[in-house]
Amino acid sequence: MITSSCPGVPRVVDAAGRQSLSVAGLVTDIARSTPDRIALRAGSARMSYGELSASANRLAAPLQALGVGREVPVGICLERSFDQIVAVLAALKTGAAFLPLDPAWPEQRLQTMLDDAQAPVLVGNGALADRLSRPGRRAIRLDRDAPAIARLDARDVVVPTDDEDLAYIIYTSGSTGAPKGVELTRGNLFNLVSWHRTAFAVTAEDRASHLAGLGFDAAVWEIWPYLTAGASVTLVDESVRTSPLLLWQWLADEKITIAFVPTPLAEPLITAPWPAETALRLLLTGGDTLHRFPRPGLPFAVVNNYGPAECAVVATSGIVPAEIAPTGSPTIGCPIANARIHLLDGQGDPVPEGATGEICIGGAGVGRGYRNRPDLTRERFVADRFDAEPGRRLYRTGDLGCRLPSGEIGFRGRIDSQVRVRGQRVEPDEIASALNRHPQVATSVVVTRGSAAADQRLVAYMVPAAASAPTAQELRDFLATLLPDFMIPTSFVRLESLPMTTNGKVDKSALPEPLPENALEQVGYRAPETPVERFLAKIIADVLAVERIGADDNFFLIGGHSLLGTQVVLRARETFGVDLTLRHLFEAQTVANLGAVIERLLRAKLEAMSEEEAQRWVAA
Repeated sequence: MITSSCPGVPRVVDAAGRQSLSVAGLVTDIARSTPDRIALRAGSARMSYGELSASANRLAAPLQALGVGREVPVGICLERSFDQIVAVLAALKTGAAFLPLDPAWPEQRLQTMLDDAQAPVLVGNGALADRLSRPGRRAIRLDRDAPAIARLDARDVVVPTDDEDLAYIIYTSGSTGAPKGVELTRGNLFNLVSWHRTAFAVTAEDRASHLAGLGFDAAVWEIWPYLTAGASVTLVDESVRTSPLLLWQWLADEKITIAFVPTPLAEPLITAPWPAETALRLLLTGGDTLHRFPRPGLPFAVVNNYGPAECAVVATSGIVPAEIAPTGSPTIGCPIANARIHLLDGQGDPVPEGATGEICIGGAGVGRGYRNRPDLTRERFVADRFDAEPGRRLYRTGDLGCRLPSGEIGFRGRIDSQVRVRGQRVEPDEIASALNRHPQVATSVVVTRGSAAADQRLVAYMVPAAASAPTAQELRDFLATLLPDFMIPTSFVRLESLPMTTNGKVDKSALPEPLPENALEQVGYRAPETPVERFLAKIIADVLAVERIGADDNFFLIGGHSLLGTQVVLRARETFGVDLTLRHLFEAQTVANLGAVIERLLRAKLEAMSEEEAQRWVAA
């Protein structure tokens, strides 16, 4: 068991009176005492604590009328907005649990989660909310019902609860081909909030950011430690949240003091130059393996955090020191308050000092288990024989770690095939299971390629069910109806058969590299035509590490994402000398469209020059 504390991160939380407190109750108390204090910000919009609590109280009334209360999950399928946070608070006030759902996910996946969670009520918007309702599930459509809700009584609603009541359900990728729901209690949530507020000295003067994905459990962590302390939370615009360059500027402009940034985005930020007068004092990161140390002289501390969704977001935390010539990777820190970490061997016994073992988590953050999956719960949530209190459980993470002389934990990878892609937890078997449902696919396997966390990409190897194989675009379109975009493979490779080991398992080490000669054909390939298109296609091909890019290939459907998009934009700006932005790429998406944007910017630049300047520029 690791009990030592990490320098700079307090380990102890005063939990006196903890049983009588709740997240909803603390927010309500702040709304009563300082109703005009700003709770939420988004651009020029503001919502005070008084408005936040009153709006939640009004929404709580129709929720309760539909039978919502303790142990009842409420689906919340809303974009990043004040409404989304109001809906979560309303669910908590009624004593219910919230089920966060991202409207960008495929509709079938959302329906599966709602059905599995047995959520009788959904809060959403538009036709999607109507389609997700069914017999036994009612939808509250805020775009339609808001005027009626606004006329309801805003009297405080806080239903008494205890620590064992369900607080939220979060779904993660599952190896069986279906996502699995993790049940977290109010005690789990309150321990996270209490530790965070103490460890990072959160005050009402802090301004925090909210940029994690809506279905990512880090969003829980970004919001409630601050709203229970009287601080404000600033919502980031979608066009900013996945671009290191734009995010760097946004954090400075919004005077954010504490920010959580997923690891792939944090790595470029902690090596960038920051002005000494920046308001940021803490940059928290997690969700993937951190490979870089902060550059010396940053005006804020960098804190690396680790924890699975099954243990309420964070289980270990530690400040990452700046090193001029660092070796290895930063650690994942030490256990947070009321958490215990055991490093165990295959028989469940502690490994020797300094040896590598499975990271097993005990203490106040360990959730109930998996929704409707008693078999998987028994497998992963096991009796904690190291705790004197009967009934305590350990969560077997499947991650490997070792205890270092400092008492911190070094992360050493996974036991199984689970991977992280752009900070999201992914079971490649779930993708393969979905791919195998295509009528033209006989069998498949999905693996990751790439050396660094930010470069990880999914590659699908498939054996066609007949002589003719589907196109890559057909498979992408098919998977897009079943999986979120981060789970759609970058490349599709055709094989006559999957390589097998002597014990009958797929030999992943024998899978070939994706190459033009084994890749599935794209639909309607058209070669880049203009000089701008050809230069641009070469830039994108280099960034995506592929051989060929067509003029009509969609950057985001062939493996591109915002982090790689930033590289494309920076290289294109340098090549063409124009003020290209990530927004241009998001709107254009194809080589042909983005080439047209660049040509328009080039024409505008030329027209603003004198004839002599234009001749020199063209010659250069």
